[in-house]
Amino acid sequence: MKPSDRSDDLFGDRAPAARETKRAAAPATGPTPKPAPKRTDGDYGAHSIEVLEGLEPVRRRPGMYIGGTDATALHHLFAEVIDNAMDEAVAGHATFIEVELEADGFLAVFDNGRGIPVEPHPKFPKISTLEVILTVLHAGGKFDSGAYQTSGGLHGVGVSVVNALAERLEADVWREQTHYSQAFSRGKPLGGLKTVGKAPNRRGTRIRFKPDPQIFGADVQFSPARLFRMARAKAYLFGGVEIRWRCAPALLKPDDAIPAEATFHFPGGLKDFLARDVEGKTAVVDQAFAGKVSKSGGHGSVEWAVTWLADDDGFVHSYCNTIPTPDGGTHEAGLRAALLRALKDHAERVGQAKRVAAVTGDDLMVSCAALVSVFIREPEFQGQNKGRLQSAEAARIVETELRDRFDHWLADSPAQAARLIDWTVERAEERLRRRAEKETQRKTAVRKLRLPGKLADCSQTATEDSEIFIVEGDSAGGSAKSARDRATQAILPLRGKILNVAAASREKLSQNQQISDLAQALGCGLGARYRAEDLRYGKVIVMTDADVDGAHIASLLVTFFFREMPRLVEAGRLYLAVPPLFKLKQGDRTAYARDEGERDRLLAGEFSGRGKVEISRFKGLGEMMPDELKATTMDRSRRTLLRVMVEDSERAATVDAVERLMGTKPESRFQFIQERAPSFAADVDV
Repeated sequence: MKPSDRSDDLFGDRAPAARETKRAAAPATGPTPKPAPKRTDGDYGAHSIEVLEGLEPVRRRPGMYIGGTDATALHHLFAEVIDNAMDEAVAGHATFIEVELEADGFLAVFDNGRGIPVEPHPKFPKISTLEVILTVLHAGGKFDSGAYQTSGGLHGVGVSVVNALAERLEADVWREQTHYSQAFSRGKPLGGLKTVGKAPNRRGTRIRFKPDPQIFGADVQFSPARLFRMARAKAYLFGGVEIRWRCAPALLKPDDAIPAEATFHFPGGLKDFLARDVEGKTAVVDQAFAGKVSKSGGHGSVEWAVTWLADDDGFVHSYCNTIPTPDGGTHEAGLRAALLRALKDHAERVGQAKRVAAVTGDDLMVSCAALVSVFIREPEFQGQNKGRLQSAEAARIVETELRDRFDHWLADSPAQAARLIDWTVERAEERLRRRAEKETQRKTAVRKLRLPGKLADCSQTATEDSEIFIVEGDSAGGSAKSARDRATQAILPLRGKILNVAAASREKLSQNQQISDLAQALGCGLGARYRAEDLRYGKVIVMTDADVDGAHIASLLVTFFFREMPRLVEAGRLYLAVPPLFKLKQGDRTAYARDEGERDRLLAGEFSGRGKVEISRFKGLGEMMPDELKATTMDRSRRTLLRVMVEDSERAATVDAVERLMGTKPESRFQFIQERAPSFAADVDV
């Protein structure tokens, strides 16, 4: 083979033609090729490979581009269009955006930005750039940083996908004092670009479209309420834009509770957004931690608003370049790391490092209500729907900008910082307790339900017909066990005085054996884990001695139920037994008195006749004979029970009284006693 022949055959521009010429001139020396076999079902060959052109792939597989054909995917079309308008606003070229839902089902989005270019495209010189953008996938001005510093649409498929999935789409452009227009149907142009006329005082782009029922179903329609919320959220995310909303009144339903026309403009940004989201809810801190760091050109900018909710679960809503990221991502990870590290740094400075040592990001974020928005160049999203941000740069930016600022916020607000540390430590203790309980449940999963050893349970399994008596000590427990109705009455003796839960830490509470026995016996859980359906008894009866010591124990138990099982109290299931303090006997006549006053009334009335009255004072329930305890305190037909209830109108006053009397501040108790001593005590110098 000559060198020139080799060059032409393998590398030359004319090599294929040379080969064909040589083959044509050469005599046939090999076998004659067989004719192609006939195609049959299941045959796989070149004819099986289908080539889809233009926007046909979008129509054939819409799920690859918008996640499906359901209501969420339908409204994603609006997101793609308004995202383009927002990119113009963020870049500083548009000041307002108009969104209009028309009665015939068309949705129009207009921005007063630069307007989509309409001149012929260099790669497609026979058609306008507008038509290229609307009919060619991966055509757009956001692949480099020239046209936009930051943008939401990066793949160049957004508005072309909308065009492909629209029964009809109309694009109007006002650019260089001229109005241009072009219409499309299911991704195909209905003619070329038209020059409508002069428009010297207007600029921008309007995309008006109607979703294709062939893709989304015959009953396809936008939800006005959903569009309203999406448009309003965009205004919160960029305070420099005004969004004008209009909807045909015929499309509004009473349940939508939205206006036909509205204007959104929120200079406060995410701080205003968060205030609306947590309106009416109780916050742990008085003021939200909010701020904004704007970088030149927008790249690397971050805005945030954070608070903590006392009575509700938290949430984190995140955005990148005004695009919502419901699945989170690196910017949320940066927020979480910044808050946790700053909190621990502050705790260490104020001498509370040991308390927060076990605190994790989950403990801090479980009740955290947060909004975070970043603007970065060329973000990386997961999937075309951009549900999750994957750019590592976002985590670094958010953590760097927020960590020191949150640290300073805590230092400037020591009272709020202290409340937040206490709240977070409680969440950590709650988590550790739940984990310990799960481990215990795992170990005893195959065993019978474990109940306190001193509990004398009843045989009745129906909750409403059963009751449990909580008594003081084994002596009283012995008498109560002998006096009870074994079918319906359970007895739980507690040793000594129960822990004052209003003044104890969660750690002490979790380690207290009496509280553990009580919680196991009732079976309904404590605090946020209380489950009314798991309560094992219809009535919970506190039965203590009828003296000052017994009253103190009863108050400690009531405090426990009020703090740890408030719904049990609200349901009217907590009672106080009324045992007697005195026994009066005159001949064959016997009576019992609950206190000195009732004793004196009996002596002045029922026992005022002749004959000596024997008066004995019970030292405690353990001193009573079982038949006496049954007759006076436990027999359903003769006993007296006091139901513990808190009226809604008195709840605030009750909470205040419990905190003042049972809390950690002795000066509050002293003041409480001083204020009320004259009403129940005489000859007391206060």
